[in-house]
Amino acid sequence: MRVADLTRLSWDQVRRRKVVTALCAAGLSIGCAAIILALSIGESAQQYIENEMNSFFKMDEITVMANEGVSANGSGGSGGAGSGNPAAEEDSLERGKLTDQKLTIMKNMKHVTAVAPFQQINYLEMSTTDNRKTYVEVIGTDLNMLEAFDKPFMQGGPSDLTGTIVLNYGATLGLVDAETRDKLIEQLNRNPYDSSLMEQYENMNRMPAALFQRQVQFLGFSSVGKASQSSPLRVTGVLKKPKGVSENAVAYDKKAYVSLETAQMMKQELNMGGGSIDEASYNSVIVKVDSQENVEEVEQQIKKLTLNTQTNLQQKERIAEQFSIIKAVALGGGIFILIIASISIVVAMTMSTYQRRRQIGIMKVLGANLGQIRNMFIIEAALLGLLGGLLGILFSYWIVWGINFLIQSMSGTSEGAVIIFIPLMTIPVGMAFAILTGIISGIYPAVSASRTDALTAIRRD
Repeated sequence: MRVADLTRLSWDQVRRRKVVTALCAAGLSIGCAAIILALSIGESAQQYIENEMNSFFKMDEITVMANEGVSANGSGGSGGAGSGNPAAEEDSLERGKLTDQKLTIMKNMKHVTAVAPFQQINYLEMSTTDNRKTYVEVIGTDLNMLEAFDKPFMQGGPSDLTGTIVLNYGATLGLVDAETRDKLIEQLNRNPYDSSLMEQYENMNRMPAALFQRQVQFLGFSSVGKASQSSPLRVTGVLKKPKGVSENAVAYDKKAYVSLETAQMMKQELNMGGGSIDEASYNSVIVKVDSQENVEEVEQQIKKLTLNTQTNLQQKERIAEQFSIIKAVALGGGIFILIIASISIVVAMTMSTYQRRRQIGIMKVLGANLGQIRNMFIIEAALLGLLGGLLGILFSYWIVWGINFLIQSMSGTSEGAVIIFIPLMTIPVGMAFAILTGIISGIYPAVSASRTDALTAIRRD
């Protein structure tokens, strides 16, 4: 008998025995769905956390800093910093500087898409012309490189003129006059559990203000506590709201970007210490890489310039290790369910063997050998596994749809919510486990059927 004939006979039995087929396929489908869901939820959660970390920590970026501890001969020898040789120490500091020349070299490196300094100036009080105030983090950088670092503009754009500023979306929120803010905070201090007051405070922090093309000023304090006010700065651009970040998180992420010349001017006007900002030499810059996979390669090239580097890839590796354990445990649960389902298949097909003794006996009398009898039962078990796998895939999509609907209903919005998806690679894995479980479960009934004595089976029936 050919394989096609055995398959046709097995399929006829699967169709004829509807109750047994339904029970076996249901058990296998549950196991298959459990494996697919376990892998899918683990993969979805890992990707969500990595995306969130990349939004806040930027996994595809490298922070490059000046290397003040490099030795004069580049090998950490005795002629370096701390050796007592002033000339050697000066040369060591010079070689470890982060200069424009090194910035040019980094820009021309393979896989590097952007390089720019991001010098944190300070947290300063920002006020508008109508005396509305908030606190923002002021950062000196090359304003023309903001879009290259995933900071697209919602309004306007960068300007090369001194005295201009770019605000992120969060810096435009929560701008209210000091009297209103102080009054609401005082009421909250008296009634900290008043939900209506808390809601007013949160709404106030999320209230946007139209600052594009308007002027803002900053208030700073010197080391001796003397207050100073900066010159008015014109807002030439407002950045878009980051995707996937909640409104509350955006409201507390307030940043203002100025050019290095404007930053230097502000430090002088506000009597802020910390030295000058020199465009020819920087404390730190950020390097944007085209892909996370190339970060380590670019980092090694930058270190050859006698510079220090820092990335967040270690956090990603730790997360991957933790989720691999979770996936393994979940996969074990799915396999356990398949084992339980395999027992039901063994029992069902063993009973089928006794019910089909006459058929087996007739096949042997007509010339079917032991191998063909075994193969027929194994193919039948594989077909049960295939049906169970297909049902399991269908159940998986239904369950995932239900989970996503529940998440969106509970969060009230799909923005920033965890979305469970089924990776394509999990489908063949679940199907393979279901079919393999069916085949293994059908081995014992197949061997038992092949050992049936033909004449005895025909005589009894």
